[in-house]
Amino acid sequence: MQGSFQEKEALADIFDQLKDVDIQIFGVIIEIFKKEKVQDCLGYLSDIGNQKQIESQILQQVGNLTQADTEQKLSVIRNDMKQITDVLRKLKDHDFNKKDFSSEENEESTLRLINSIKCKSQSIEFLVHLTSIDKTLIQCGSNSLHLLVQMKADLRHQNFENIKIENTSLVGANLVQCNLSGSEFNNVNISSMNLNGTFLLNCKWKNIKIHELNKLDDGHNDSVNSVCFSPDGTTLATCSGNPMYKSIDNSICLWDVKKGVLKAKLEGHSRTVLSVCFSPDGDTIASSSYDQSTRLWDVKTGKLKAILDVNICFSPDGNMLATGNYDNSIRLLDVKTGYQIAKLDGHNGSVQSVCFSPDGNTLASGSQDKSICLWDVKTKQKFAKLDGHRNCINSVCFSPDGNTLASGCGDRSIRLWDVKTGQFKTQLDGHTNTVYSICFSPDGNTLASGSEDVSIRLWDLKTGQQKCKLDGHNGTVYSVCFSHDGNTLASGSYDKSIRLWDAKTGQQKAKQNGPSSYVMSVCYSSDGNTLASGYDDSSICLWDVKTGQQKAKLDGHSDYVNSVCFSPDGNTLASGSGDMSIRLWDVKTGQFKTQLDGLSDTVRSVCFSPDGSTLASGSIDKSIRLWDVKTGQQKARLDGHTHYVYSICFSHDGNTLASGSYDKSIRLWDAKTGQQKAKLDGHNDYVNSVCFSPDGNTLASGSGDMSIRLWDVKTGQFKTQLDGHSDTVYSVCFSPDGNTLASGSQDMSIHLWDVKKEQQKAKLNGHTHGILSVCYSPDGNTLASGSYDKSIRLWDVQNRKQFLLNNNTFKEILTQIHASLFQDNVPSLPNNITILRISETPLFQAQQALIFKGDFVNYQGYDLRSLFKLSGSCILGDFEQNEI
Repeated sequence: MQGSFQEKEALADIFDQLKDVDIQIFGVIIEIFKKEKVQDCLGYLSDIGNQKQIESQILQQVGNLTQADTEQKLSVIRNDMKQITDVLRKLKDHDFNKKDFSSEENEESTLRLINSIKCKSQSIEFLVHLTSIDKTLIQCGSNSLHLLVQMKADLRHQNFENIKIENTSLVGANLVQCNLSGSEFNNVNISSMNLNGTFLLNCKWKNIKIHELNKLDDGHNDSVNSVCFSPDGTTLATCSGNPMYKSIDNSICLWDVKKGVLKAKLEGHSRTVLSVCFSPDGDTIASSSYDQSTRLWDVKTGKLKAILDVNICFSPDGNMLATGNYDNSIRLLDVKTGYQIAKLDGHNGSVQSVCFSPDGNTLASGSQDKSICLWDVKTKQKFAKLDGHRNCINSVCFSPDGNTLASGCGDRSIRLWDVKTGQFKTQLDGHTNTVYSICFSPDGNTLASGSEDVSIRLWDLKTGQQKCKLDGHNGTVYSVCFSHDGNTLASGSYDKSIRLWDAKTGQQKAKQNGPSSYVMSVCYSSDGNTLASGYDDSSICLWDVKTGQQKAKLDGHSDYVNSVCFSPDGNTLASGSGDMSIRLWDVKTGQFKTQLDGLSDTVRSVCFSPDGSTLASGSIDKSIRLWDVKTGQQKARLDGHTHYVYSICFSHDGNTLASGSYDKSIRLWDAKTGQQKAKLDGHNDYVNSVCFSPDGNTLASGSGDMSIRLWDVKTGQFKTQLDGHSDTVYSVCFSPDGNTLASGSQDMSIHLWDVKKEQQKAKLNGHTHGILSVCYSPDGNTLASGSYDKSIRLWDVQNRKQFLLNNNTFKEILTQIHASLFQDNVPSLPNNITILRISETPLFQAQQALIFKGDFVNYQGYDLRSLFKLSGSCILGDFEQNEI
């Protein structure tokens, strides 16, 4: 290990040779390599004649120089060339070009390497481009790309055409709107990668790793309580409903595991569906529900076969069904007739889980009474009672050989029991909350567990130690289930998602960013480089817009941060909170400057005047207050609203202040005198957000009545209503040119409206919960949104002309494809995509990626184009006929 560390320290010195190299030279070298079809980079650069050609081309780009300046420039170029050649010579024989530097064993020392690198990211990016030219430098370039991802380098909009990457991890890479056409990936981990708007023509991606093989969406609208694979492993059954509150989804979904698509949705239960289970032949699904019924469904037709008179398990031969009931009993039912065979009594609390042994002779039951009972199926008699847990038994499961029983409990522990003797064997500790589900792997060596601590854990049953922890869900994991070949683990969660995991590797390496809380408000700095976000955990974060890297975390509030706003010069951030205070922060240092007190209730909105001298605040105490930013003193209090003030906004000339309230009205105030100028009525519900157009002539308002209204500021008259949202509109924001209005809603969508035409021009989907805040960047190219799903998304709301102009070769290819495939029906180029997602939960994204031909296959042989399609990619051509 020490030797490895020393090698990486030497590697930092090698990279250090590139820190003063003019980045212009890298682009020139790559252009020449491609034009000359070079295959041996080091050999080419070592040739004197080739060196002169590079020198000549760089001098041509510089333009007219005096003789003295030319000599000086040549000296610099020759020194840079020498450094580049020397670095390539050293790297070619270095471990950096032989080993996977993204491996877990190298993780710590690789981080040290990253911290010690002094050269620019463009220097390292140069090594990535070389993989498209020189096959002997592929591992070097692959490790370089991994380094760039870990360094949070801005890789968006890059032309990575024909690069060859292998044996590395690109977890969390933000390659949005890149050109990856012709790229070859082999044994690469692409988990949580952002490929939105990328060009993926004729790619060859094989042996791809993606720990979250599939996140199955667009099926359930509530908590996923149980998951179960069919015996042949091709279908996954899931069921839904909220175990704690009124359910909005009481359905069962059948999913095609290979394609990741919904095959059928079975509806009939009137309350939460708690459990689903396949019969051994795979033809029947049993489901149990809070409606106190057990239903049998035909898998092929999706039709209901029978309603049996609530936890379930088929016997191994498929003839018998066991149900756990709220009357403390277990019932054995004949599957064919639906008649009750026997009723087993013995528990003193509701039966939460039942499980047959593999030979069908024993039934185990776990109960709210903290005990486990073992029953002889033939005699219908209880022969053992297992005590030891200190809370409700949520799950029991037999090992494949039937010798061991595992139990998961509300006391946060998992216990293993000897079935023959009924004796306690060992306890598995590690979860920090209730264990809801457990499942043995088919070989019996691994146990999976799902918990209210939102994690899944894999346990080595030979050693009794935890093997790995699978993070990704952001709600209680209610169910886990191994596929029959043991390669895949399915999980269902309160976060409404079903996830498929690689059971062998298990771990996700993605780093967690930011608080795990609702994003209440987002705001751009005046230069567009920083984004501020306020959270319901009382914190504020400042983010680097290009990289998504957290720049600072501002702590001090003791309740929700409902609103954040930058001063016009970008030096100060104001925040309004549920703790009844307003705080001012120094943006450069991240330090607290001053606190504005005097409010008697929650601050819902803060807004700087255009000159930065005044801060306005709107509060639950029904008041609007104006504050002197320099002194921190209250200048005026504006009263008039009869209920909570939710939103305030200064006009761009600073003369008018608009306010929106729970009293359903909007009011316009003279910012200098504090007098009310107008009262705008028309909304049928509370007004959440108000925003002036840049010219100050129009005011937009978003309301709980699901509508957006546009008002004439001079006359105070209603102009038009924009309808399209299906739930509360929380936020509205004009683009800097005033031509577009963005709106965010509880319906999880963002709408972009053409203000002149007064109609919707685009809809942005991606958030999984309501959108609380939207904000345009100063240049109008990017829209930020904050959501109840605990993420911030940055959206590209313009086209991709800049990218295409820098890539003439690919533009020609794309034109040819359009001509051959679509003739006159050319689809619009991808836009309106998430270009950066800031969240604790990693997420694979490929919205509007453009895919044509090529291969996208994971190491198990699954065609990942189905996953791309589910993620919103545009598949050109008929790939459906060629699916694996």
